[in-house]
Amino acid sequence: MSRTQFDGQREGEGLEFVFRKHMVTTRKGMFFLIVIAVLGFLPMVIWPEQSNILFWVFVGALAIGFLKLLYDYMLWYFSVYIVTNQRIRQVSQRGLFKKTVVDLGLDKIQTVSYNIPGLFGGMFGYGTLVIQTQVGDMVVSTVSKPEKIYNKLQDVIGENNG
Repeated sequence: MSRTQFDGQREGEGLEFVFRKHMVTTRKGMFFLIVIAVLGFLPMVIWPEQSNILFWVFVGALAIGFLKLLYDYMLWYFSVYIVTNQRIRQVSQRGLFKKTVVDLGLDKIQTVSYNIPGLFGGMFGYGTLVIQTQVGDMVVSTVSKPEKIYNKLQDVIGENNG
């Protein structure tokens, strides 16, 4: 995807900006890597005489942990929100081969709001963005820099409706 084009782009549709969720969404993969590394290292400490064999157990545990982290990173990286002068497109990667795409026309949006959920949201710079329409809400949780995204989205909606 180049900076001005994406799959499914319509004739005359201009790309305004692209955003995604905060990297904190990959925390499960990082936590799994840490836990499995500790569990893989522990037998080498308990049975040092078997350290040659147990070293390869540790390397295998690290490999599994990195694969889980890579999988979570891939889900984060390929899940994006594309804002154009006509619509918002939510592309959600749900697995290695499963992708979900939802389009929401800018003319259908009634209000946009955001909130920052407490201490960690403020420290790490993530929050929840709520886009309300007549038929329902699009809730984007753990979005990076929600205030910045909110302001950009308000500008695009204002240009579209004005």
